Amino acid sequence: MSFIQWAHFPPLGDDRGSLVALEARTTVPFNIKRVYYIFGTQQGVARGFHAHHNLKQVAICITGKCRMVLDDGKQRQEVWLDSPTKGLIIGDLVWREMHDFSEDCVLLVLASEHYDENDYIRNYDEFLEVVGL
Repeated sequence: MSFIQWAHFPPLGDDRGSLVALEARTTVPFNIKRVYYIFGTQQGVARGFHAHHNLKQVAICITGKCRMVLDDGKQRQEVWLDSPTKGLIIGDLVWREMHDFSEDCVLLVLASEHYDENDYIRNYDEFLEVVGL
């Protein structure tokens, strides 16, 4: 059984082009307290390798693509982010890794909380202890 959850963002637009609206508690399932984006990632570099105690996120590839690896301690699943109209919902206590960034990848992340270093779990064995495995 998959624990992967997606958010779909219907494109709006006309003959001038497209637009996607992201709204807290409407298209995004939580209040947004932080927004950041990752770009210019060098070939062969992977990012992430952490989980959060109390943070929800939606990750969206605005352009390009990257491979996401998510792990809830019981299952490890991989998906590709490759569309500006589809977001990956990442809940609390999910280990995440980002791999295989395309040269043009811009990965936008919407977060439910402000940055807090104390919320991070950066060691996989510690993560497994926290989720009870």
